[in-house]
Amino acid sequence: MLNKLWLSFFVTAFVAACYQWLFLSDFDVFNRIVNSLFSMSQLSVEIAIGLIGVLAFWSGILKLAELSGLAEKLARIMAPLFAKLMPEVPKGHPALGYVTMNMASNMLGLDNAATPVGLKAMQSLQRLNPVKDTASNAQILFLVLNTSSVTIFPVTIIMYRLQQGATSPAEVFLPILLATLCSTLAGLLAVSVVQKLNLLNRVVAFYGLVVGALVALGVYWLSALQSEEMAQVSSALGNGLLFTTIIVILIAAYRKGVEIYDGFVDGAKEGFEIAVKIIPFMVAMLTAIGALRASGILGGIVSAMSWLMEAVGLDPRFVEALPTALMRPFSASGSRAMMLETMSTHGVDSFVAKIAAVMQGSTETTFYVLTVYFGAVGIKKVRHAIGCGLFADLTGIVMAILVSYWFFSQG
Repeated sequence: MLNKLWLSFFVTAFVAACYQWLFLSDFDVFNRIVNSLFSMSQLSVEIAIGLIGVLAFWSGILKLAELSGLAEKLARIMAPLFAKLMPEVPKGHPALGYVTMNMASNMLGLDNAATPVGLKAMQSLQRLNPVKDTASNAQILFLVLNTSSVTIFPVTIIMYRLQQGATSPAEVFLPILLATLCSTLAGLLAVSVVQKLNLLNRVVAFYGLVVGALVALGVYWLSALQSEEMAQVSSALGNGLLFTTIIVILIAAYRKGVEIYDGFVDGAKEGFEIAVKIIPFMVAMLTAIGALRASGILGGIVSAMSWLMEAVGLDPRFVEALPTALMRPFSASGSRAMMLETMSTHGVDSFVAKIAAVMQGSTETTFYVLTVYFGAVGIKKVRHAIGCGLFADLTGIVMAILVSYWFFSQG
C-alpha cells in the first residue's frame, strides 16, 4: 500500500507539473518541485533530530512506568474495553496501558508526551504481531484512533488566535470538540466494520458514557471562563497533570525498588534509537508530499471546489479554508502555515479563518503519524489503516465545515 501511495504522489506531481509547463507556461514549476525535494529532505532530518531529546526523555520515564508496574495497572483498568476492541491483545498486557496514556495525552493536547507514548504503545503491540512487516488489527485500530483522537483542550490553536488578536480566541473551542468527536467516532466505526468488531455491547457503552461525562464536565467548566482564562487554565491543567504523572511514576518506581536512574537511561537509549530509525521513513514520505504541494495540485483542487460550489448554488466561503484541510493529513507544520496564512489574509475573526482553525483541530496528521509509528517498528504493509484514517479525516473536515456554519455563519 505504501509503495503504491508513494509512487502515486510523485506521478501525480509530475503530471500536474507537465500540465502547468505545457499549457500554462509555468516554466518554474519543476524548479519549485526540485527545491521542495531538497527542503523537505532537510526538514525530515530536522524533525527527527528535534524528536531525539523528547523521545529519549519520555522513553526513559515510560521505562520506569513499565518497571514500576503502573503501566500494567492502567492496562487492567482498560482491559474490559480493549478486550472488545483489541481481542488479540492479552488481558493486562502493558501495551494497553501505553495506548491509554497516549489517548489521554492527545485529549489533553500534550503533543510532546503523546508521540513518545504512542511509539511505546506501537512497539509493545509489535511484540504481539505475528507478521512483523504487516500491521495487525490492534495496531491499525490504535493508529486510527490516534490520528482522529479527541482533543479536549486545543491550547495551541487558541494561543495562535490570541497572538493574531482575535476578539474571542477560545470561541473555536466547542466547534473543534464537536468536529474531533465525530472524526474519532467515524474512525472507530470504520475500523469496526472492516475488522468485524461488535460495538453494541454494555462494556463499550459504559466506557463511552464515562468518557462522554468527563468531556461534558470539562466543556461545562471551561465554557464558564473567559477566552484568555480558558487558554491559560487549559494549558496549566494539561501541563500540571503531565508533571504530576512524571512524579507519580518516579515515586512508584522508587517504592518498587527500581534503580530509577539506570532504568531511565536504559529507556532513553531506546528513545534515541527510535528517533534515528524513523529518519528514512520521514524523508520518503515528506519529499513525496512536498512534491505534490509544489506541483500546484492543491491549488487546482481548491479552485475546482470553489467553482463547483458556486455552480450548485452553495455558499463557497469555506473553500478558502480548504488548503488547511488538504494539508492536514500530510503535514502538521504545513496545515498550521495554511491556517496562519488564512488568518493573516482574511483576518483572524473572519468566517474563513475560524473554519480554518476548526479544521486544524478536527483531525491529526494521518500520514505523518502512520510514517512515524509504523516506520518505528518496520511495518511496510499497512492494510486498511490509510483508508480508515482518511475516512476519519474526511468526516472531521466535513463536520468542521458544518459546525462552523452553525456557530459562525454570521461572521
